[in-house]
Amino acid sequence: MKKRTELKISLALVIIFIVLHLSPQLALRTHVFVMGYPIKAIVTEIQEDKLVNGSDRQEFERVNKKVYLLTDPPIEKATQGELRRYTVKKVWLLYFAEFLGEG
Repeated sequence: MKKRTELKISLALVIIFIVLHLSPQLALRTHVFVMGYPIKAIVTEIQEDKLVNGSDRQEFERVNKKVYLLTDPPIEKATQGELRRYTVKKVWLLYFAEFLGEG
């Protein structure tokens, strides 16, 4: 009985993880939420960064990434910097976000 409960919990966690990474926006919101900014993760708007220059654009396309901007980004507590730019990479059917930095 205990193993069955553990299996159900594990399966539920795997399903939740997959659902939270099915689109670039969900992956980005999940990443911002896990970084410690749950309200910003929910309320901010997400836009694709159209200003990525030619050489960077080719490199991002080669590794299956896109750059996204948060319109109302969270502010990092230590440096007071805006956490605005992120890359989102598609791996098979799932998307994974990562903070890109200032720029």
